[in-house]
Amino acid sequence: MKVLGIETSCDETAAAVVQDGHYLLSSAVASSSSFHVNFGGIVPEIAARSHIEVIIPIIQQAFVDSSLGWKDIDAIAVTYGAGLGGSLLIGVLTARTLAIAYDKPLYAINHVEGHVYANFLTDTELSEYSLPKNQPNFPMLALIVSGGHSQLVLFRNHFDYTLLGQTHDDALGEAFDKVAKIIGLPYPGGPSISAKALEGNALAYPLPKAKLDAKYDFSFSGLKTAVLRLAQKEIGESFTFPSKDVSKRLSEAQKANIAASFQRIAMETVVDKTIQAYHEFQPASVVIAGGVASNLELRRQLSERLPITIAYTDPKLCTDNGAMIATLGCFKVKHNQPIADPYTLEIQPNLSM
Repeated sequence: MKVLGIETSCDETAAAVVQDGHYLLSSAVASSSSFHVNFGGIVPEIAARSHIEVIIPIIQQAFVDSSLGWKDIDAIAVTYGAGLGGSLLIGVLTARTLAIAYDKPLYAINHVEGHVYANFLTDTELSEYSLPKNQPNFPMLALIVSGGHSQLVLFRNHFDYTLLGQTHDDALGEAFDKVAKIIGLPYPGGPSISAKALEGNALAYPLPKAKLDAKYDFSFSGLKTAVLRLAQKEIGESFTFPSKDVSKRLSEAQKANIAASFQRIAMETVVDKTIQAYHEFQPASVVIAGGVASNLELRRQLSERLPITIAYTDPKLCTDNGAMIATLGCFKVKHNQPIADPYTLEIQPNLSM
């Protein structure tokens, strides 16, 4: 069984072909991130226009790389939420049209759930990918951390899961972007802070962790504010000093120490909850998913504190990609999940798990 996956929830236009829910045949991605750097974040109109320009070539590239044609494809899977409305619309309309034109069943995929299924890819002949040897076992605990989502989910089986907790404010990746802006590091904040943190002392500053009533929920807005107050203090100014001017007066050493300290506490926040959930539910496996899942500090902390071995997927499959969508599509086919109507499927930008 071979499924074409299409992903356009944000600024990556992606398509991939996956066989039987574990074999990666191709994965093509075009990103418009370079266009957003000067704005310090994603500009939805720019992202949508980029999708229009490249989505057909990207799908064609996925076919070329897999050495397959439409006659070989058994189904199409497409992200219909969550994400930016304009971006989702391009992917869904394209998938609907292709499903009708080539008479293929269409499966609507939850983007956040799709991230988890990147961990089910175990085989490929593509030389640039390093994949886990085995698929996760159920029950499975999934930590999903990205620019738009921070969630802890317990999967009892495919399509049978409980959302244990989620962020009350900023997603983890969003917090990284905002802190990077405070200390004058370029967008996107995740890679910038991770790189700068290598130069600093992670124990330089005692930043706070949020304490919430809900056992498995997260909050990062207080940590973000604490970083701003720390930076203002480091340059000898009060809380009234404009945040946009703080970075100009920070030394490179101060930036490095703030980046390292913030990253440590941010990762401890999600790792603490993950370890707590592990001890309560005793899952057979633990996976991390989403763009922040490629963060080496997060992987280090989890590897040191989890009593079981955790297998990490390739960093290229942590960020948005079509392979994760195609993989989940394969399991939808296998488990007789409902097929979407290609004439009526609509986007759901605020879709949740």
